[in-house]
Formats: sequence, C-alpha cells, structure tokens
Amino acid sequence: MRAAAISTSRLDKMPGMFLSANPKELKGTDHSLLDDKTQKKRPKTFGMDVKAYLRSMIPHLESGMKPSKSKDLLSADEVKQWSESLEKLLANQTGQDVFGNFLKSEFSEENIEFWLACEDYKKTKSDLLHCKAEKIYKAFVQSDAAKQINIDFRTRESTAKKIKAPTPTSFDEAQKIIYTLMEKDSYPRFLKSNIYLNLLNDLQANSLK
Repeated sequence: MRAAAISTSRLDKMPGMFLSANPKELKGTDHSLLDDKTQKKRPKTFGMDVKAYLRSMIPHLESGMKPSKSKDLLSADEVKQWSESLEKLLANQTGQDVFGNFLKSEFSEENIEFWLACEDYKKTKSDLLHCKAEKIYKAFVQSDAAKQINIDFRTRESTAKKIKAPTPTSFDEAQKIIYTLMEKDSYPRFLKSNIYLNLLNDLQANSLK
C-alpha cells in the first residue's frame, strides 16, 4: 500500500493539529517545555499549520512531489498501528506529534511533554544529569510547577529526594504513573477523536485512488 496525500478540503476538518515540541531540545536552556502556562491557551487558527505539517510528511500527489526516502512517508497502515497500543503510538515520532496535539486540545499536554522529557533525560550524559534533572523537576514536578503533572504526594517527595543525587532512573516512578494515566484516560479518547479518525480515514481513502 502506498502512502497517500491528504486533500486540502479534508485537512480543514481536522481540529487542533500542529507540531509539538521535540524532546531533544531539552538540551537547550530555553526549551518550550519549560515555558509558562501561557502555552495552555488553545490556538485560534490551525488550518495552515496542519496542512504544512502533513505535507512535510506526505507527498502531495497533485503537485507531483516525490519522496526522497520511503521512511518520510506516512501510510494508513502506520497510523492504524497506533491503535494497537500506546507504546506503539509513542514509538512513532509522528504519533507523538498527533497525540500531543490531541492532549493540547484537552489541556493536558504536560503529560506527554513530561514523558518525552524523561525519555530524553535517560539518554543524558552523567555530567549533565543534575542540570537537566533540576529543569524537569521545576517544570513538571514541584508543587508550584508551571506544568505540574498529576502524581501523588509520596511520589512527588520521593522524586525531589532522588534528584539531589540524580541517576538516569530518577524520574522513572513518576514517568510510569503518567504513562498509565495517559494509557487509561487520554489514549482511548484519542482513538475516538476526529484528529485521529480523520487522519486515518483520509489516508485509507486516498490509498485506494
């Protein structure tokens, strides 16, 4: 099955999609995940964002564009696999982006942002662990964090102690709680959302042309 282009008319019906932050940017000091709560405001315009985003991944057949590498394409089969498990969804970069923007529409994007930050943190060199641990803790874990995640008091206190002598597993307990929260709460709604269903339906329809 070949990857398909999504029509402009259908794109206009897809609510609230735009690019989410790349976790690799946590290495910088001004990462968007660490911004204040103003990012919680839902964007009023998104049409051009979603069109440009999807066209960067899917060759637009009407324009005659040809992909340079097959891995750059988004196929219906790939998107369908996202429904198999949250693990498969989050293992895919595009899946992270689409799910992240669904969470933004529900004002709970801090969950995936924290999860991605933890994934990036685990790959951090030992001499940089302390600095990055402090950033993640202040952004998501401490009681007055701008994007405070929903974890219990014991886990919050335990994490605070762990980052005083940080290791790659310092946030594992909190990350597991947030993963379970997304898996049981947000993920099932995502699979029924217009953001996911419109994308999947368009790819399936166009693949038959």
